[in-house]
Amino acid sequence: MARRPLPRILSTGSAQIARSRELARAQLTRSRELARTASDSASDVLHPLITITRGLRRLASAGRRRWADTPKDKRGPLLFLVASVILVVALVPYGPLLAVITLMAAAAWQGRDREPTAPEGPDESQTERLRSLYEALVPYFSAADDPAPLYTHGGEWEKAFPEYEFDGTSRISSLLVRYPAYFTDGEAPARARIEHLLTAKSGRGREYHFTWDEMGNELTVTALAPLPTDIAAQRFVTTPGETVLGFTDPTLVQRTLPLTHGAQQRDVRPVVWRTGIRSTEPHLLALGQPGSGTSTLLRSIALQALQYGDVVIVEGGGTGEYACLTGRDGVLAVECGLAGALASVEWAATETERRLIAVNRARQAGNPPPEDTKRPLWILLDRPTAFSHLAAADNRKDPQALLQVPLRHGRSANVTVVVAEQWDSLDALHDAVRQHTRARVVLGPATAEQLRTALGAPPHTTPVADVPPGRGYARLGTGPVHRLQVPATPDPYDDATSDAHRQAVLELLPERTTPVEAETLGGLEKADQEPEPVPAEAVVAEAAVAAEPA
Repeated sequence: MARRPLPRILSTGSAQIARSRELARAQLTRSRELARTASDSASDVLHPLITITRGLRRLASAGRRRWADTPKDKRGPLLFLVASVILVVALVPYGPLLAVITLMAAAAWQGRDREPTAPEGPDESQTERLRSLYEALVPYFSAADDPAPLYTHGGEWEKAFPEYEFDGTSRISSLLVRYPAYFTDGEAPARARIEHLLTAKSGRGREYHFTWDEMGNELTVTALAPLPTDIAAQRFVTTPGETVLGFTDPTLVQRTLPLTHGAQQRDVRPVVWRTGIRSTEPHLLALGQPGSGTSTLLRSIALQALQYGDVVIVEGGGTGEYACLTGRDGVLAVECGLAGALASVEWAATETERRLIAVNRARQAGNPPPEDTKRPLWILLDRPTAFSHLAAADNRKDPQALLQVPLRHGRSANVTVVVAEQWDSLDALHDAVRQHTRARVVLGPATAEQLRTALGAPPHTTPVADVPPGRGYARLGTGPVHRLQVPATPDPYDDATSDAHRQAVLELLPERTTPVEAETLGGLEKADQEPEPVPAEAVVAEAAVAAEPA
């Protein structure tokens, strides 16, 4: 049976529709070009009239201001003087014509464009800086067998640097660098050499952000402005389970937070750490040198955690950095000694096991989790390795060994662990702490190798030697590395604290409810009065079984 050909209207209809759309699009484009051309032509033709009109408006405004500034007792003589001038001009031969010409000339002079014209190119010093930078890159971006090299000694730097900007001190603030395709931009050592050279030649003491475009063979260098250090601790606009670690650049963060700075309001880019049952980075590790701001970070986290949960603080430094939190509502314990630290961490491990068992039983019964397991529990440890030495000397258990249960099963039990340690004691941290703290913060000066080791990836900016307290880098899991500035949260009992920052911290502190001794003993008695005690091995095994279906 022979097939009948399709009707012509069906076979050619789609082609006609596409052709009509193309014609309509072409006509629309042509109409826009004609309108733009007519607008430009009208602007050129009417430019003198526009200039004179603008000048007349400015002269009229100046006359009104002069009349308003003239005292009332002198306005009569001023009117008489103006009328006399007009009469004389009217009686003089060709006076009105000369007056009109003079008025038009004055209006044209007043209506001219007064904006200073920016120089089209760099000045002599800026040109010399770009030329020296070009010459310094020649050994890295050139090859002997390149038939048309982009970088040669004495070559044209304009082709290599198509875009550039300078700040008020004639230092490079932004630069676009083109490099040949055979440069090994995929290797970290090659990138590091170029970044180090550009940092040295563009001006030390600043942080630079490098953006490598491997497809286009281009490198964008941007001098970053210093992060604000005057933002005090305050209530941030966040939801339960969100903690603001600090503030960063708008390079990789799109979210903004409204902050109060004195009597002003401004929006900043925050680094938000999400915790809880659905968090991918449930625990955090902060590293830094003495005085870098790790204790300030823990105080800031504690003040935010007390809004929705309970906090247990273990301080290994013994300097009393957290004395302001003692006896506050929601603060279960603030321990500075070995015995108290062991008791607090052991209670936290037992509480984690209890929550896991309660949640598992509720799920098996088809009920929601109990209310006492939903309230977040935060365990903050500042320099826990100090207790490791004391425990070894006293033949007692290391508090870090008791953190294995909260670290491994803390996310299911709504328990969060935050550890702050110094660089010289990094090797003393247990493997469980390193393995389960996937959110990392590095504060203070650090080398590129230290940053790579702690964060797992190098930052896209160049670290500087001199940084203020609380300045560093943060990386949440496998995300990008952010510059970080921790909000100013000093110890309010320190004499060196300013009045503004002291008052800001005191306003965030919860009310003092019970003395320290009563609160600590009450928390420990709660751990001793747990119903149906279960051996540790069985609890951990049951918790692991409960965590697998989730």
